[in-house]
Amino acid sequence: MRKTLTILAFLAALPAGAALADDACFVAMADWQPREAVARFAAGQGWEVRRIRIDDGCYGISGRDAQGRAIEVKLHPGTLRIVEFELEDDDHGHEREGQEQD
Repeated sequence: MRKTLTILAFLAALPAGAALADDACFVAMADWQPREAVARFAAGQGWEVRRIRIDDGCYGISGRDAQGRAIEVKLHPGTLRIVEFELEDDDHGHEREGQEQD
């Protein structure tokens, strides 16, 4: 069974009043950043993107971090701020520590 380690520290960076990922991502489509901006943001973080999708009104990224670990990331569609970051376990069922972000 795969476990995930959710990094909640990124929630502290959210604007006041945006306590949950579901609430943080309701933005009019006209105010969304384009998918190309999401791809550039991910590349700037050193992430290898497997898939960009819409997840609970946020952009969702599936891929690998710079160390090759599987990640799932939710980004605010207007600001591209990280709303949620999940670092997947390794193949042996051990939890891996999250990476630090600037």
